Amino acid sequence: MQRVCFLLKVRRDRIAEYRARHAAVWPDMCAALTATGWHNYSLFLRDDGLLVGYLETEDFEAAKAGMEATEVNARWQAEMAPFFEALDGARPDEAMKPLTEVFHLP
Repeated sequence: MQRVCFLLKVRRDRIAEYRARHAAVWPDMCAALTATGWHNYSLFLRDDGLLVGYLETEDFEAAKAGMEATEVNARWQAEMAPFFEALDGARPDEAMKPLTEVFHLP
């Protein structure tokens, strides 16, 4: 199982709304994530907007490609893009660059 961690930055003026949106993630979005191999997926948000994402998957590239092929992901990414800083025209899911794991205590 591959463990993946990534960082993004939520705009400070959108943090409250971002939290509210994630308190009610669409059921079809959750179903698509599960169906495409996203497991134990968590998002952590610091008060300054730093977002830390963590997930486990058999193959991160395949899991991302699976989500890219879904209609619900296209809708979700379009709605979420305005919440983030420095996407430079990319969708939020395209801006997720995994961090390099340097230690793991099993």
